[in-house]
Amino acid sequence: MTSEPIRTLLSEIYGRAMAESVSRELVTILDRYKGKIPESTALSLTEQDSILITYPDQVQEPGKPSLASLADFCGAYLEDLINGIHILPFYPWSSDDGFAVIDYESVAPEYGQWSDIRRLGARFKLMFDAVINHTSAESPWFRGFLQGEQSFKDHFIEVKGNPDLSKVVRPRALPLLTTFDSPAGSRHIWTTFSPDQIDLNYHNPAVLLKIMDILLFYASQGAEFVRLDAIAYLWKEPGTSCINLPQTHRIVQLMRAVLDEVAPHVRLITETNVPSLENLSYFGDGTNEAQLVYNFPLPPLVLHALQTGNARVLSKWAATLQLPSERVAFLNFLASHDGIGLNPLRGLLPESEIDALVQRIAAAGGYISKKTNANGTESPYELNVNYFDALNASDSGEGPDAQLKRFLTAHAILLAFMGIPGIYFHSLFGSRGWPEGVRQTKKFRAINREKLMREDLERELADPGSQRARIFQGLARLLRARAGNPCFSPEVSQRVIEAPDSVFALLREKPGTRKGVLCLHNVSQQKQDVRLRLSDTALAASSELRDLITGTPISGGDVVSLVLAPYESVWLEN
Repeated sequence: MTSEPIRTLLSEIYGRAMAESVSRELVTILDRYKGKIPESTALSLTEQDSILITYPDQVQEPGKPSLASLADFCGAYLEDLINGIHILPFYPWSSDDGFAVIDYESVAPEYGQWSDIRRLGARFKLMFDAVINHTSAESPWFRGFLQGEQSFKDHFIEVKGNPDLSKVVRPRALPLLTTFDSPAGSRHIWTTFSPDQIDLNYHNPAVLLKIMDILLFYASQGAEFVRLDAIAYLWKEPGTSCINLPQTHRIVQLMRAVLDEVAPHVRLITETNVPSLENLSYFGDGTNEAQLVYNFPLPPLVLHALQTGNARVLSKWAATLQLPSERVAFLNFLASHDGIGLNPLRGLLPESEIDALVQRIAAAGGYISKKTNANGTESPYELNVNYFDALNASDSGEGPDAQLKRFLTAHAILLAFMGIPGIYFHSLFGSRGWPEGVRQTKKFRAINREKLMREDLERELADPGSQRARIFQGLARLLRARAGNPCFSPEVSQRVIEAPDSVFALLREKPGTRKGVLCLHNVSQQKQDVRLRLSDTALAASSELRDLITGTPISGGDVVSLVLAPYESVWLEN
């Protein structure tokens, strides 16, 4: 028997009459997985949690499945630094580097098999992608739909006549509908992202039930985090924006309720690249929706601060961040397999400053992806650029040392933020952009998706003077400092401390204790004199402070005075 919250949510989505039959079918699915999902003792997130974001074939060796190579490499380099791995889609796929899924329940043979996934899961917490807004045009589901098979009836959205689609939010500068031939004639099908990514029809409860089965299957295969890709677009309703609709929130809440019933250790994370308030809405009331949301404004705001040498906007925004409960957290990140989203900046930065950011990236050789607006015009949607290159896009005449310090300062800010950090493989290992990939694929996002041979990667990491080695060692130092202090637990709130405009100052202080960490970051190329009064913090009680990053002692007391070198980060603990 399903719980009352599940029955209520089904009624709100489909109406009471239909909800009864759907509820009975859902019970059958739940019963099938009870007792078959591995349990986890790690029910709380801690300061030791961090996640590597990587493709399944990111590290390659001749004659060896790439998942096996990834497991060996991560085991050798990361086991004492990072305890979680987000494996980007590893299922059979047809396009978009895995995000057009042909079969949700298989591992692509070129990557390996489920035993390789479980091997990774024996040493790291795993995040799987649930690419459930759409499926591949080559999937059996869509092929069966086009052939008129009853088992796939109404699984996708066929648009007939001329419904009002003028308000539909478009994340791409591509047509919303794609025409497919079938035995019944030409059919106009809803394709939000590309002609090869066919949107699923959640008006049909059979689709929802199949997806619930898949989510539980992922839990049974060891997923402790499930990333809901492009979830904001899930429910379509002509005449509306078709983004962030109430039914979408109800479905995420239903997923949470189902997982709470049979796999309470599995956390949902919503990938919603939208303005900040809409993004935060996926926390629900703090107990009933996603446990984690991507902190999408962070990457462009940190970039803006370090490009302008001014952290005022970053500080103002960070001071507003609040969580609805201690049971939820941000996933903080700077770079990923996608570009740097601009939508989250709107309302935080004037359009003129967003345009300036775009122009700096374009002038430095980055690419700009655009979206189609409701009036038919196009506007910048995403910066496609390696994050190291983006930070160093301005022609300031600085040398490699300053560029590296700027990059490490950006990540010190990331790691100081409340929540858990996600670090993209190419950032952790000091990669630069891959323009050849853009030329080969004609896809802007390829700039940050180069695959690496393990032998070449390890050779560079063994050279202490290489960029890869210097960045990896610098980030390793920051990760160890963070993991060793409970003030960086996701349950510990943050407070922005007033400081010079070029200094981002964040206090992490554990309530009810005399423990605190004051994180200071100089985002400029000039030294900064910092003088802070600490009367109302735990640090004021200590006569001597210590920089967590370097171990250097610093005089404490009510007032702290120090000089931050260009792009220097100091984490003061008592």
